[in-house]
Amino acid sequence: MIQIQFSQNRSEFQPGEAISGNVSWQLDDAPRKAELRLCWFTRGKGTEDAQVAEALPFDAPSPSDQRPFHFTAPSQPYSFSGRLISVIWALELVIEPKNQFERTEITIAPNGKEVVLPNVITENDNPIAAQRPAF
Repeated sequence: MIQIQFSQNRSEFQPGEAISGNVSWQLDDAPRKAELRLCWFTRGKGTEDAQVAEALPFDAPSPSDQRPFHFTAPSQPYSFSGRLISVIWALELVIEPKNQFERTEITIAPNGKEVVLPNVITENDNPIAAQRPAF
């Protein structure tokens, strides 16, 4: 069992806000490595992209463990959904060996709400960028 729990059960954050909570795991053997990653990735058409914004390794992990975590929500990119692509932020707890992990998606954007880009459609149902959002 691998878990990520947030303080105050929050999953929506504004840039600069604290992202905190506890991670826990119960395994048969002590992991060689345990690390929590704050990362973002794209979902949608085209080539997927991903980046780790910050990583928090946990020293000397035991088979059954609980650790606190604290990150500061980065200023960019914002969580957003568009017609062709979305940017999703997440926390990933990675346990080695066996590459076990738990992923919890979060939102990082103004007012803690995902930016939803408007769809602009032509006669041929092709999206065009009428305006770029101000980030």
